[in-house]
Amino acid sequence: MRILIAEDDPIYRRMLESALLKWGYEVVVAKDGTEAWQALQSQNAPKLAILDWMMPGMDGVDIIKKIRKNPKLKNNYIILATAKGYKEDITAGLRFGADDYITKPFEREEIRDSVKNGVQALEMRAAKNQNQLQENLIVESMTNGKNSETVS
Repeated sequence: MRILIAEDDPIYRRMLESALLKWGYEVVVAKDGTEAWQALQSQNAPKLAILDWMMPGMDGVDIIKKIRKNPKLKNNYIILATAKGYKEDITAGLRFGADDYITKPFEREEIRDSVKNGVQALEMRAAKNQNQLQENLIVESMTNGKNSETVS
């Protein structure tokens, strides 16, 4: 699975990248919000993103708002990583559309668990979407069959 890291701090960025690579993920790195948004617009864009809240260009919350408004991206899993650790910040981050929220400094295990939860959530969303497509096809085929019988 491809994971986007959008982090302007080189130390956190490198730590996240090395941990994710070690755990077998493919990593796309962005140094600011503008690069992150471009990566999410690309072909084969990551479905899971770890976004820093405060970045140059575009902050993590701005990116989340754009993701949630975009039909192609709205089901992406977003982890908001930030030094903002007050309850109000956590609540605000989740209200803006983050799926998970981790505060800096964080432990590798915390990142691993958040990413693992994100991967599982994406798998469940994909299965749900697949089931909905199959149900729609069944309903459509049944509806088309009835219409042709009625017309004949």
